[in-house]
Amino acid sequence: MTGLAALCIYQVFAQTPAPPAVSINWSAPAKVSNTTPTLQVVVNPMLKRGSPIHDGSFAALKELGADYVRFVPWFPYPHAAVAELKAPGKDSTYWDFSHIDPIVEDFMSATSGHSVVLNFSTIPVWMFKTDRPVEYPADPDKVFWEYNQGAELRDSTMNELTGYFARLFSWYTKGGFTDELGVFHASNHHYSIPYWEVLNEPDLEHSITPQLYTRMYDAIVTALRKISPETKFIGLGLAFEGNPEWFEYFLNPANHTGGIRPEGISYHFYGTKSAKEQTLDQYQYSFFDQANGFLDRVRYIEAIRRRLAPETFTTINELGNILEGSNYTKPIPLLYWNLSGAMYSYLFVELARLGIDVVGESQLVGYPTQFPDVSMMNWTTGQPNARFWCLKLLKEHFGKGDRMVHTASGSPAVVAQAFSTAKGKKLLLINKRNQKQQLQLPDEADRAEVSLVDGGRGLVSDRLKGKTIVLNPFEVAVVQLKD
Repeated sequence: MTGLAALCIYQVFAQTPAPPAVSINWSAPAKVSNTTPTLQVVVNPMLKRGSPIHDGSFAALKELGADYVRFVPWFPYPHAAVAELKAPGKDSTYWDFSHIDPIVEDFMSATSGHSVVLNFSTIPVWMFKTDRPVEYPADPDKVFWEYNQGAELRDSTMNELTGYFARLFSWYTKGGFTDELGVFHASNHHYSIPYWEVLNEPDLEHSITPQLYTRMYDAIVTALRKISPETKFIGLGLAFEGNPEWFEYFLNPANHTGGIRPEGISYHFYGTKSAKEQTLDQYQYSFFDQANGFLDRVRYIEAIRRRLAPETFTTINELGNILEGSNYTKPIPLLYWNLSGAMYSYLFVELARLGIDVVGESQLVGYPTQFPDVSMMNWTTGQPNARFWCLKLLKEHFGKGDRMVHTASGSPAVVAQAFSTAKGKKLLLINKRNQKQQLQLPDEADRAEVSLVDGGRGLVSDRLKGKTIVLNPFEVAVVQLKD
Protein backbone atom coordinates (compact mmCIF):
# COMPACT_ATOMS: atom_id res chain seq x y z
CA MET A 1 0.00 0.00 0.00
CA THR A 2 1.37 3.38 -0.97
CA GLY A 3 1.65 6.18 1.52
CA LEU A 4 -1.06 8.14 -0.39
CA ALA A 5 -3.55 5.24 -0.23
CA ALA A 6 -2.93 4.77 3.49
CA LEU A 7 -3.50 8.48 4.04
CA CYS A 8 -6.85 8.37 2.15
CA ILE A 9 -8.08 5.39 4.21
CA TYR A 10 -7.03 7.14 7.42
CA GLN A 11 -8.91 10.29 6.40
CA VAL A 12 -12.11 8.33 5.64
CA PHE A 13 -12.09 6.64 9.05
CA ALA A 14 -11.06 9.83 10.81
CA GLN A 15 -14.02 11.70 9.29
CA THR A 16 -16.62 9.05 10.22
CA PRO A 17 -18.24 10.41 13.40
CA ALA A 18 -19.05 8.14 16.30
CA PRO A 19 -22.80 7.61 16.80
CA PRO A 20 -24.48 9.77 19.44
CA ALA A 21 -24.19 8.24 22.89
CA VAL A 22 -26.96 7.62 25.41
CA SER A 23 -25.89 8.38 28.97
CA ILE A 24 -27.73 7.37 32.14
CA ASN A 25 -27.12 8.68 35.65
CA TRP A 26 -28.61 6.07 37.96
CA SER A 27 -27.51 7.94 41.07
CA ALA A 28 -29.28 11.20 40.20
CA PRO A 29 -32.61 12.01 41.90
CA ALA A 30 -35.37 10.08 40.18
CA LYS A 31 -38.99 10.84 39.36
CA VAL A 32 -41.29 8.04 40.50
CA SER A 33 -43.89 7.40 37.85
CA ASN A 34 -47.55 7.25 38.81
CA THR A 35 -48.67 6.82 35.22
CA THR A 36 -50.64 4.00 33.60
CA PRO A 37 -50.77 3.65 29.80
CA THR A 38 -54.15 2.57 28.40
CA LEU A 39 -56.68 3.20 25.61
CA GLN A 40 -60.27 4.08 24.84
CA VAL A 41 -62.90 1.97 23.09
CA VAL A 42 -65.45 4.03 21.12
CA VAL A 43 -68.62 2.17 20.13
CA ASN A 44 -69.28 1.81 16.41
CA PRO A 45 -70.68 -0.88 14.07
CA MET A 46 -67.29 -2.52 13.52
CA LEU A 47 -67.42 -3.65 17.16
CA LYS A 48 -70.82 -5.31 16.78
CA ARG A 49 -71.16 -9.06 16.86
CA GLY A 50 -70.98 -10.34 13.30
CA SER A 51 -68.52 -7.65 12.20
CA PRO A 52 -65.52 -9.16 10.40
CA ILE A 53 -63.17 -7.59 12.94
CA HIS A 54 -65.27 -8.05 16.09
CA ASP A 55 -63.46 -11.16 17.32
CA GLY A 56 -59.97 -9.89 16.53
CA SER A 57 -60.60 -6.51 18.17
CA PHE A 58 -61.92 -7.87 21.45
CA ALA A 59 -59.26 -10.60 21.50
CA ALA A 60 -56.58 -7.91 21.20
CA LEU A 61 -58.22 -5.88 23.98
CA LYS A 62 -58.33 -8.92 26.26
CA GLU A 63 -54.71 -9.88 25.51
CA LEU A 64 -53.58 -6.33 26.25
CA GLY A 65 -54.96 -6.52 29.79
CA ALA A 66 -54.93 -2.77 30.35
CA ASP A 67 -56.41 -0.91 33.32
CA TYR A 68 -58.55 2.24 33.22
CA VAL A 69 -59.86 1.36 29.75
CA ARG A 70 -62.34 4.02 28.70
CA PHE A 71 -65.61 2.85 27.08
CA VAL A 72 -67.62 5.45 25.15
CA PRO A 73 -70.95 4.86 23.41
CA TRP A 74 -70.97 8.02 21.26
CA PHE A 75 -73.63 10.16 19.60
CA PRO A 76 -72.95 9.43 15.85
CA TYR A 77 -74.74 6.11 16.39
CA PRO A 78 -77.76 7.08 18.54
CA HIS A 79 -79.20 3.55 18.79
CA ALA A 80 -75.95 2.30 20.36
CA ALA A 81 -75.44 5.36 22.56
CA VAL A 82 -78.87 6.37 23.90
CA ALA A 83 -81.10 3.97 25.83
CA GLU A 84 -84.23 6.14 25.60
CA LEU A 85 -84.41 7.66 22.14
CA LYS A 86 -87.97 8.97 22.58
CA ALA A 87 -89.38 10.96 25.46
CA PRO A 88 -91.72 9.03 27.75
CA GLY A 89 -95.41 9.60 27.23
CA LYS A 90 -98.45 9.26 29.46
CA ASP A 91 -98.88 5.60 28.58
CA SER A 92 -95.52 4.42 27.26
CA THR A 93 -91.78 4.63 27.73
CA TYR A 94 -89.21 3.79 25.08
CA TRP A 95 -86.26 2.19 26.84
CA ASP A 96 -84.27 -0.06 24.52
CA PHE A 97 -80.87 -1.61 25.28
CA SER A 98 -80.90 -4.11 22.41
CA HIS A 99 -78.25 -2.24 20.40
CA ILE A 100 -76.22 -1.30 23.49
CA ASP A 101 -76.00 -4.41 25.64
CA PRO A 102 -74.08 -6.75 23.30
CA ILE A 103 -71.09 -4.41 22.97
CA VAL A 104 -71.15 -3.57 26.69
CA GLU A 105 -71.16 -7.29 27.51
CA ASP A 106 -68.29 -8.02 25.13
CA PHE A 107 -66.31 -5.07 26.48
CA MET A 108 -66.81 -6.05 30.11
CA SER A 109 -65.84 -9.63 29.31
CA ALA A 110 -62.66 -8.56 27.49
CA THR A 111 -61.61 -6.29 30.36
CA SER A 112 -62.60 -8.64 33.18
CA GLY A 113 -60.18 -8.32 36.07
CA HIS A 114 -59.14 -4.81 35.09
CA SER A 115 -60.50 -1.39 35.97
CA VAL A 116 -62.69 0.41 33.43
CA VAL A 117 -64.05 3.92 32.93
CA LEU A 118 -67.58 3.95 31.52
CA ASN A 119 -68.84 7.06 29.77
CA PHE A 120 -72.32 6.97 28.31
CA SER A 121 -71.59 10.35 26.89
CA THR A 122 -74.75 11.22 24.99
CA ILE A 123 -77.73 13.01 26.51
CA PRO A 124 -80.99 12.14 24.72
CA VAL A 125 -81.58 15.01 22.32
CA TRP A 126 -85.26 15.27 23.28
CA MET A 127 -84.08 16.67 26.60
CA PHE A 128 -82.87 19.81 24.81
CA LYS A 129 -84.89 22.68 23.41
CA THR A 130 -84.72 22.46 19.60
CA ASP A 131 -86.63 24.18 16.77
CA ARG A 132 -88.07 20.83 15.69
CA PRO A 133 -87.74 17.19 16.76
CA VAL A 134 -84.46 15.62 15.68
CA GLU A 135 -85.10 12.75 13.26
CA TYR A 136 -82.38 10.12 13.59
CA PRO A 137 -81.91 7.23 11.10
CA ALA A 138 -83.92 4.06 11.62
CA ASP A 139 -80.82 2.09 10.58
CA PRO A 140 -78.71 1.69 13.75
CA ASP A 141 -75.53 1.32 11.68
CA LYS A 142 -75.95 4.57 9.76
CA VAL A 143 -73.72 7.35 11.01
CA PHE A 144 -75.61 10.50 12.06
CA TRP A 145 -73.43 13.46 13.03
CA GLU A 146 -76.44 15.77 13.51
CA TYR A 147 -77.82 14.07 16.63
CA ASN A 148 -76.34 16.50 19.17
CA GLN A 149 -78.57 19.54 18.76
CA GLY A 150 -79.70 22.13 21.27
CA ALA A 151 -77.82 24.01 23.96
CA GLU A 152 -80.49 24.45 26.66
CA LEU A 153 -82.13 21.67 28.66
CA ARG A 154 -85.92 21.71 28.56
CA ASP A 155 -85.96 20.77 32.27
CA SER A 156 -83.85 23.31 34.13
CA THR A 157 -84.23 21.36 37.40
CA MET A 158 -82.19 18.53 35.80
CA ASN A 159 -84.52 15.91 37.26
CA GLU A 160 -85.11 14.56 33.77
CA LEU A 161 -81.36 14.42 33.09
CA THR A 162 -80.44 12.74 36.35
CA GLY A 163 -83.37 10.34 36.12
CA TYR A 164 -82.11 9.11 32.76
CA PHE A 165 -78.55 8.50 33.93
CA ALA A 166 -79.67 6.95 37.23
CA ARG A 167 -81.82 4.41 35.38
CA LEU A 168 -79.10 3.67 32.84
CA PHE A 169 -76.56 3.24 35.65
CA SER A 170 -78.94 0.96 37.56
CA TRP A 171 -79.48 -1.15 34.44
CA TYR A 172 -75.82 -2.12 34.53
CA THR A 173 -75.21 -2.21 38.29
CA LYS A 174 -78.47 -3.19 40.03
CA GLY A 175 -80.08 -5.66 37.65
CA GLY A 176 -82.60 -3.17 36.29
CA PHE A 177 -84.63 -0.04 37.06
CA THR A 178 -88.13 1.33 37.50
CA ASP A 179 -89.12 3.61 34.61
CA GLU A 180 -90.98 6.92 34.62
CA LEU A 181 -94.36 5.13 34.75
CA GLY A 182 -93.43 2.80 37.60
CA VAL A 183 -92.69 -0.27 35.47
CA PHE A 184 -89.65 -2.36 36.38
CA HIS A 185 -87.22 -3.33 33.57
CA ALA A 186 -84.91 -6.25 34.42
CA SER A 187 -81.41 -6.50 32.97
CA ASN A 188 -79.69 -9.11 35.16
CA HIS A 189 -76.53 -6.99 34.93
CA HIS A 190 -74.63 -6.49 38.17
CA TYR A 191 -71.38 -4.96 36.98
CA SER A 192 -68.99 -3.18 39.27
CA ILE A 193 -68.18 0.21 37.74
CA PRO A 194 -65.07 1.63 39.41
CA TYR A 195 -65.03 4.85 37.36
CA TRP A 196 -67.77 6.79 35.57
CA GLU A 197 -66.96 9.80 33.41
CA VAL A 198 -69.65 12.46 33.18
CA LEU A 199 -70.30 13.41 29.54
CA ASN A 200 -67.77 13.80 26.73
CA GLU A 201 -66.34 16.97 25.22
CA PRO A 202 -69.04 19.30 26.59
CA ASP A 203 -67.13 22.26 25.20
CA LEU A 204 -67.85 20.84 21.74
CA GLU A 205 -71.04 18.81 22.13
CA HIS A 206 -73.98 21.17 22.79
CA SER A 207 -71.48 24.02 23.47
CA ILE A 208 -72.05 23.72 27.21
CA THR A 209 -70.50 26.38 29.44
CA PRO A 210 -68.23 25.56 32.41
CA GLN A 211 -70.96 26.82 34.74
CA LEU A 212 -73.73 24.64 33.25
CA TYR A 213 -71.45 21.62 33.02
CA THR A 214 -70.52 21.92 36.69
CA ARG A 215 -74.21 21.95 37.64
CA MET A 216 -74.80 18.89 35.43
CA TYR A 217 -71.82 17.09 36.96
CA ASP A 218 -72.96 17.76 40.50
CA ALA A 219 -76.52 16.65 39.77
CA ILE A 220 -75.49 13.44 37.96
CA VAL A 221 -72.84 12.49 40.52
CA THR A 222 -75.27 13.08 43.39
CA ALA A 223 -77.78 10.72 41.77
CA LEU A 224 -75.31 7.99 40.81
CA ARG A 225 -73.41 8.04 44.08
CA LYS A 226 -76.60 7.00 45.86
CA ILE A 227 -76.67 3.89 43.68
CA SER A 228 -72.95 3.08 43.90
CA PRO A 229 -71.08 4.93 46.68
CA GLU A 230 -67.80 3.21 45.77
CA THR A 231 -67.72 4.51 42.18
CA LYS A 232 -65.33 7.39 41.49
CA PHE A 233 -66.35 10.12 39.05
CA ILE A 234 -64.34 11.89 36.38
CA GLY A 235 -65.30 15.29 35.03
CA LEU A 236 -64.72 17.58 32.06
CA GLY A 237 -63.59 15.25 29.22
CA LEU A 238 -62.70 18.36 27.24
CA ALA A 239 -62.03 18.35 23.51
CA PHE A 240 -59.92 21.49 23.76
CA GLU A 241 -57.72 22.14 26.76
CA GLY A 242 -56.75 25.71 25.86
CA ASN A 243 -59.43 27.59 27.81
CA PRO A 244 -58.31 27.95 31.46
CA GLU A 245 -61.82 29.01 32.54
CA TRP A 246 -62.93 25.38 32.44
CA PHE A 247 -60.27 24.31 34.92
CA GLU A 248 -60.47 27.40 37.11
CA TYR A 249 -64.22 27.02 37.49
CA PHE A 250 -64.66 23.26 37.69
CA LEU A 251 -61.74 22.61 40.04
CA ASN A 252 -62.77 25.32 42.48
CA PRO A 253 -64.62 23.59 45.37
CA ALA A 254 -66.65 26.76 45.94
CA ASN A 255 -68.46 26.18 42.63
CA HIS A 256 -69.81 22.75 43.61
CA THR A 257 -72.84 21.90 45.70
CA GLY A 258 -74.01 19.09 47.94
CA GLY A 259 -70.54 18.18 49.14
CA ILE A 260 -69.43 17.20 45.63
CA ARG A 261 -65.71 17.52 44.95
CA PRO A 262 -64.05 16.72 41.62
CA GLU A 263 -62.42 13.30 42.02
CA GLY A 264 -60.82 13.24 38.58
CA ILE A 265 -60.56 15.36 35.45
CA SER A 266 -59.92 14.46 31.83
CA TYR A 267 -59.12 16.11 28.53
CA HIS A 268 -57.89 15.26 25.03
CA PHE A 269 -55.24 15.98 22.41
CA TYR A 270 -54.87 15.07 18.74
CA GLY A 271 -51.86 16.01 16.63
CA THR A 272 -52.77 17.03 13.09
CA LYS A 273 -51.23 18.17 9.86
CA SER A 274 -50.39 21.85 9.80
CA ALA A 275 -51.60 22.02 6.20
CA LYS A 276 -53.58 19.68 3.95
CA GLU A 277 -50.81 19.35 1.40
CA GLN A 278 -48.28 18.08 3.94
CA THR A 279 -46.72 14.67 3.38
CA LEU A 280 -45.47 12.18 5.96
CA ASP A 281 -41.99 13.68 5.80
CA GLN A 282 -43.46 17.05 6.71
CA TYR A 283 -46.19 16.30 9.23
CA GLN A 284 -43.84 14.28 11.38
CA TYR A 285 -42.56 17.69 12.51
CA SER A 286 -46.10 19.07 12.98
CA PHE A 287 -47.08 16.16 15.22
CA PHE A 288 -44.20 16.51 17.66
CA ASP A 289 -44.26 20.32 17.62
CA GLN A 290 -47.96 20.25 18.50
CA ALA A 291 -47.29 17.64 21.18
CA ASN A 292 -44.77 19.99 22.78
CA GLY A 293 -47.32 22.80 22.73
CA PHE A 294 -49.85 20.50 24.37
CA LEU A 295 -47.34 19.59 27.09
CA ASP A 296 -46.90 23.27 27.91
CA ARG A 297 -50.67 23.55 28.38
CA VAL A 298 -50.66 20.46 30.58
CA ARG A 299 -48.10 22.15 32.83
CA TYR A 300 -50.38 25.18 33.13
CA ILE A 301 -53.43 23.00 33.87
CA GLU A 302 -51.49 21.05 36.47
CA ALA A 303 -50.59 24.31 38.21
CA ILE A 304 -54.31 25.16 38.42
CA ARG A 305 -55.17 21.67 39.68
CA ARG A 306 -52.50 21.68 42.35
CA ARG A 307 -53.68 25.08 43.56
CA LEU A 308 -57.43 24.36 43.65
CA ALA A 309 -57.84 20.59 43.95
CA PRO A 310 -54.56 18.80 44.73
CA GLU A 311 -56.34 15.51 45.54
CA THR A 312 -58.00 15.35 42.10
CA PHE A 313 -56.38 12.91 39.67
CA THR A 314 -55.87 13.52 35.96
CA THR A 315 -56.55 11.17 33.07
CA ILE A 316 -55.68 12.36 29.58
CA ASN A 317 -57.80 9.76 27.86
CA GLU A 318 -57.80 10.61 24.16
CA LEU A 319 -54.39 10.91 22.54
CA GLY A 320 -53.85 10.35 18.84
CA ASN A 321 -53.56 11.90 15.41
CA ILE A 322 -56.16 13.07 12.90
CA LEU A 323 -55.00 13.67 9.35
CA GLU A 324 -58.05 15.60 8.15
CA GLY A 325 -61.44 14.42 9.38
CA SER A 326 -63.77 11.59 10.27
CA ASN A 327 -64.15 10.38 6.69
CA TYR A 328 -60.52 10.44 5.58
CA THR A 329 -60.35 8.16 2.55
CA LYS A 330 -56.88 8.77 1.10
CA PRO A 331 -54.27 6.01 1.37
CA ILE A 332 -52.58 6.06 4.78
CA PRO A 333 -48.85 5.29 4.57
CA LEU A 334 -47.76 2.24 6.57
CA LEU A 335 -45.20 4.35 8.43
CA TYR A 336 -47.96 6.69 9.62
CA TRP A 337 -49.01 4.11 12.23
CA ASN A 338 -45.44 3.97 13.55
CA LEU A 339 -45.25 7.76 13.61
CA SER A 340 -48.53 8.04 15.54
CA GLY A 341 -47.40 5.31 17.94
CA ALA A 342 -44.11 7.12 18.45
CA MET A 343 -45.95 10.36 19.29
CA TYR A 344 -48.12 8.54 21.84
CA SER A 345 -45.02 6.92 23.35
CA TYR A 346 -43.34 10.33 23.57
CA LEU A 347 -46.38 11.80 25.32
CA PHE A 348 -46.42 8.86 27.73
CA VAL A 349 -42.85 9.66 28.80
CA GLU A 350 -43.40 13.40 29.12
CA LEU A 351 -46.75 13.07 30.91
CA ALA A 352 -45.24 10.56 33.33
CA ARG A 353 -42.60 13.17 34.13
CA LEU A 354 -45.44 15.61 34.87
CA GLY A 355 -47.22 13.18 37.18
CA ILE A 356 -50.31 12.52 35.04
CA ASP A 357 -52.14 9.45 36.37
CA VAL A 358 -53.57 7.88 33.21
CA VAL A 359 -52.45 8.31 29.59
CA GLY A 360 -54.99 6.86 27.16
CA GLU A 361 -54.48 6.22 23.47
CA SER A 362 -57.41 6.77 21.12
CA GLN A 363 -58.94 4.42 19.94
CA LEU A 364 -59.34 0.65 19.53
CA VAL A 365 -61.28 0.73 16.24
CA GLY A 366 -61.70 3.50 13.71
CA TYR A 367 -62.41 3.33 9.98
CA PRO A 368 -63.66 5.62 7.18
CA THR A 369 -66.56 7.70 8.59
CA GLN A 370 -65.14 7.00 12.09
CA PHE A 371 -61.68 8.61 12.04
CA PRO A 372 -59.66 5.82 10.39
CA ASP A 373 -56.38 7.54 11.30
CA VAL A 374 -56.94 7.01 15.05
CA SER A 375 -57.58 3.27 14.78
CA MET A 376 -55.36 0.79 16.61
CA MET A 377 -56.73 -2.08 14.56
CA ASN A 378 -56.63 -2.72 10.81
CA TRP A 379 -60.33 -2.39 9.95
CA THR A 380 -60.06 -4.80 7.02
CA THR A 381 -58.00 -7.60 8.61
CA GLY A 382 -58.81 -7.24 12.30
CA GLN A 383 -55.08 -7.24 13.15
CA PRO A 384 -53.43 -4.71 15.47
CA ASN A 385 -51.31 -1.99 13.89
CA ALA A 386 -48.19 -0.23 15.20
CA ARG A 387 -50.25 2.13 17.38
CA PHE A 388 -51.61 -0.85 19.31
CA TRP A 389 -48.19 -2.49 19.55
CA CYS A 390 -46.64 0.69 20.96
CA LEU A 391 -49.23 0.71 23.73
CA LYS A 392 -48.65 -2.97 24.42
CA LEU A 393 -44.89 -2.38 24.57
CA LEU A 394 -45.31 0.41 27.11
CA LYS A 395 -47.89 -1.49 29.13
CA GLU A 396 -45.73 -4.61 29.38
CA HIS A 397 -42.59 -2.79 30.50
CA PHE A 398 -43.66 0.29 32.49
CA GLY A 399 -46.13 1.24 35.18
CA LYS A 400 -46.74 2.86 38.53
CA GLY A 401 -43.80 2.91 40.89
CA ASP A 402 -41.07 2.90 38.23
CA ARG A 403 -38.17 5.26 38.89
CA MET A 404 -37.38 7.52 35.93
CA VAL A 405 -33.70 8.49 36.12
CA HIS A 406 -31.74 11.20 34.35
CA THR A 407 -31.10 10.14 30.73
CA ALA A 408 -29.59 11.94 27.73
CA SER A 409 -29.90 10.48 24.23
CA GLY A 410 -27.18 12.54 22.56
CA SER A 411 -29.46 12.93 19.50
CA PRO A 412 -32.32 15.42 19.07
CA ALA A 413 -34.04 12.85 16.84
CA VAL A 414 -34.30 10.21 19.59
CA VAL A 415 -36.06 10.36 22.96
CA ALA A 416 -34.32 8.26 25.61
CA GLN A 417 -35.60 7.53 29.09
CA ALA A 418 -34.20 4.97 31.52
CA PHE A 419 -36.43 3.34 34.14
CA SER A 420 -35.66 1.31 37.20
CA THR A 421 -38.59 -1.11 37.39
CA ALA A 422 -39.64 -4.14 39.41
CA LYS A 423 -38.45 -6.21 36.43
CA GLY A 424 -35.04 -4.57 36.21
CA LYS A 425 -33.45 -1.61 34.48
CA LYS A 426 -34.95 -0.64 31.14
CA LEU A 427 -34.23 1.97 28.49
CA LEU A 428 -37.03 3.35 26.31
CA LEU A 429 -35.96 4.75 22.93
CA ILE A 430 -38.25 6.62 20.52
CA ASN A 431 -37.15 7.63 17.03
CA LYS A 432 -39.08 10.79 16.15
CA ARG A 433 -37.83 10.99 12.57
CA ASN A 434 -38.37 9.27 9.23
CA GLN A 435 -34.71 8.24 9.09
CA LYS A 436 -32.66 5.49 10.64
CA GLN A 437 -30.87 6.56 13.81
CA GLN A 438 -27.78 4.91 15.29
CA LEU A 439 -26.97 5.24 18.98
CA GLN A 440 -24.16 4.11 21.23
CA LEU A 441 -25.63 2.71 24.45
CA PRO A 442 -24.07 2.39 27.92
CA ASP A 443 -22.05 -0.68 28.92
CA GLU A 444 -25.04 -2.34 30.60
CA ALA A 445 -26.70 -2.60 27.17
CA ASP A 446 -23.98 -4.83 25.72
CA ARG A 447 -25.73 -7.72 23.89
CA ALA A 448 -28.96 -6.86 25.70
CA GLU A 449 -32.42 -8.05 24.73
CA VAL A 450 -34.54 -5.51 22.85
CA SER A 451 -38.31 -5.39 22.37
CA LEU A 452 -39.41 -3.13 19.53
CA VAL A 453 -42.36 -2.22 17.36
CA ASP A 454 -41.71 -3.18 13.77
CA GLY A 455 -44.23 -1.77 11.29
CA GLY A 456 -44.51 -4.98 9.32
CA ARG A 457 -44.07 -7.59 12.06
CA GLY A 458 -45.67 -6.02 15.12
CA LEU A 459 -44.03 -6.37 18.53
CA VAL A 460 -40.81 -8.36 18.17
CA SER A 461 -37.75 -9.22 20.23
CA ASP A 462 -34.11 -9.06 19.21
CA ARG A 463 -30.68 -8.96 20.81
CA LEU A 464 -27.98 -6.35 20.37
CA LYS A 465 -24.69 -7.56 18.91
CA GLY A 466 -22.79 -5.06 20.98
CA LYS A 467 -23.66 -1.70 22.52
CA THR A 468 -24.87 -0.03 19.31
CA ILE A 469 -28.50 0.10 18.27
CA VAL A 470 -30.01 1.15 14.95
CA LEU A 471 -33.57 2.43 15.13
CA ASN A 472 -35.68 2.33 11.99
CA PRO A 473 -37.92 5.33 11.14
CA PHE A 474 -40.37 6.09 13.97
CA GLU A 475 -39.33 2.95 15.81
CA VAL A 476 -40.05 2.53 19.52
CA ALA A 477 -37.84 0.13 21.45
CA VAL A 478 -37.21 -1.02 25.02
CA VAL A 479 -33.74 -2.29 25.94
CA GLN A 480 -33.49 -4.62 28.93
CA LEU A 481 -30.32 -3.39 30.64
CA LYS A 482 -28.09 -5.46 32.85
CA ASP A 483 -28.34 -4.80 36.57
